[in-house]
Amino acid sequence: MKFIKYLPIALVFISLVSCKPKTKSMQVPVVGFVDAFEDATISQARKGFTDALAKNGFSEEKKTVQIEYSNAQGDIPTLTQIVNHFVTDSVNLLATCTTLSTVTALQKTKNIPVFAMVSPTAERMKVVDANGKAPQNLFGTVEDLNYIDTSFSIIPKLLKPKGSKLVIGMIYNQSEPQSADALSRIKTLAAGLNVDIVALPLNTSADAQLVTQSLLSKNIDAFFANPDNTVFASFETILKNCNQKNIPIFTSEAGLVQRGAVAAFGADIYQWGYQAGEQAAQYLKTHKTEGLQPEMVKIRKRVYNPAAAKKYNITIPPNFEPVK
Repeated sequence: MKFIKYLPIALVFISLVSCKPKTKSMQVPVVGFVDAFEDATISQARKGFTDALAKNGFSEEKKTVQIEYSNAQGDIPTLTQIVNHFVTDSVNLLATCTTLSTVTALQKTKNIPVFAMVSPTAERMKVVDANGKAPQNLFGTVEDLNYIDTSFSIIPKLLKPKGSKLVIGMIYNQSEPQSADALSRIKTLAAGLNVDIVALPLNTSADAQLVTQSLLSKNIDAFFANPDNTVFASFETILKNCNQKNIPIFTSEAGLVQRGAVAAFGADIYQWGYQAGEQAAQYLKTHKTEGLQPEMVKIRKRVYNPAAAKKYNITIPPNFEPVK
């Protein structure tokens, strides 16, 4: 689907949202699934979500649910159009993958339940009201930043610095609240680990090559892949440049280890989507939101990439399992 981004936005939108009948004509529940961008790791959440629905009796194959899927391909106006379409069509629920999709959905509707995945807590998304309460229509599975401590703290245990202190490079997205928050948290953590952080902003994947090369010129010992959408979308570019300079990548996202990072402690993206899907299925069964609320991610993994560990001669702790 990557060719889509080269088509006019109007044509993209028509192709994304016009392929299925209007919601109101359907006798089965309709789910509007909104992906902010296309990414091999993030797409696992959609698979988990639909598998959870199917296990609970809501399957497109059996015609017990209709899932209208749309991907904004990283374009904000298209993302807004997609959500507006689903809201106008009065879908039974919105499934939102990654922060941008979730925030956009919450901005456009207060009535349709929003089941989030691959998104941070309401506080991190900055969608709470003046009393600090999350939107009443926000459900699904979210994450805070506590797990990053474990992911980041392992780096000084595995690497020796080139100089007097270990220097770790990062890229962050200034427009994503969870990305900026993660950087702030890591800087605080690094100070207690005798680690220096060198961070550069990257707000669009188109600049990934230039920004990554600039970061690598600053004599870093390792790269930490921050949990943000731009890093996900740019990861192959980041990985290629880091490998050329023999700089290992660590991360808090298990899916990025499959794509070449050395190690991570973080959420399994498939299970993240599956957990959100189980909650959505409960709503479709009961048509009620009583008892539902945003849940924290339940399944996290310590994983490593054997090929990457071998390349950098890094001995991984025994409580980490190899990616498949």
